[in-house]
Amino acid sequence: MDFYVYYKVAPDAVAALAPRVRAFQQQLAASHGVAIALKRRPGEQNGMQTWMEVYTGAAADFAAALELAVQQSGIAAFATGGRHTELFMDLEACA
Repeated sequence: MDFYVYYKVAPDAVAALAPRVRAFQQQLAASHGVAIALKRRPGEQNGMQTWMEVYTGAAADFAAALELAVQQSGIAAFATGGRHTELFMDLEACA
């Protein structure tokens, strides 16, 4: 299963938020064996950046671990309008 988490970030929050996200992503990669990425949409829309956290190759119990990591890191406060998670799986696994 692959997790894609996107949210809006104010540009003035980037310096404080980026190290926190990278730190908890590294912890999740080490403890759950997921591949990680942190991306952002080019430019800004309505004065906000759109960020996306990517976690690929996650097990079924990863959602709870991700939620706990978010709570412990305090990053949810930086996500204007909340965090939105989409789940995808390989096409072959869906058949």
